[in-house]
Amino acid sequence: MSKTIASAKVIGQRVLNSTTKLINVYTPEIADEAVPGQFVNVKVCKNTAPLLRRPFGVAGVNKAEGTITMIYRIIGEATHILADVCSGDELSIVGPLGHGFDMSAKKPLLVGGGLGLAPLLFLAEGFGEGNTDILMGGRSAEELFWTKLYESLSKNIYLTTDDGSVGTKGTVMALLPQLLKEGGYDCVYVCGPVPMMRAVANACLEAGVKCQVSLEKYMACGLGACLSCACEGIGKRIKVCKDGPVFWAEEVGEW
Repeated sequence: MSKTIASAKVIGQRVLNSTTKLINVYTPEIADEAVPGQFVNVKVCKNTAPLLRRPFGVAGVNKAEGTITMIYRIIGEATHILADVCSGDELSIVGPLGHGFDMSAKKPLLVGGGLGLAPLLFLAEGFGEGNTDILMGGRSAEELFWTKLYESLSKNIYLTTDDGSVGTKGTVMALLPQLLKEGGYDCVYVCGPVPMMRAVANACLEAGVKCQVSLEKYMACGLGACLSCACEGIGKRIKVCKDGPVFWAEEVGEW
């Protein structure tokens, strides 16, 4: 995939919950190239710190308007700086980076938790309105603000929460085996916490359903040079940023 170093103008931000924001930026070169599953490396132009860019999954694209959407949690210095930018501010973005999802599924099921639901949102958009089902998990109802983002894209939305405040009580594994048995899915796409992805991949293996995982690793350069995101694959070391971040579940030897 080609990549661009672009100066991107912030179009706007909005609050999704107490720690999470959605940002839209104008960067037509990247919007034209990006596919579901890829990511970008971002730095706020008006700040000199932190020195390293931060990776964010592409959560949506509007090619006609030349914009991309990112969703992020405010947890460190870089994201606090990003949270303070205003419309018209400039970002320096490298992307699109990595390899995207396989889009050949006829009946896909998307499974996500936390910020793993951001790249899956772009994937649902890629399959077209009403062509995906989504199973999402969170600790509480407050974490599942995602339903409003997915409601126009996904035909069936299944919810689980650890505390039972909305949907089925438990993790996504409380519903996944039944969905795999009865849903007729030909591929599952999963992104989120590592234990969740591992459990989903194992359930898909048992059910004989193909599964793609989008790994979340710290990626300092995003280009495969620094090796900060390397992990063990089947028969070889893999670089999440360059070889992924999307892999077939059976390609990953170390989670």
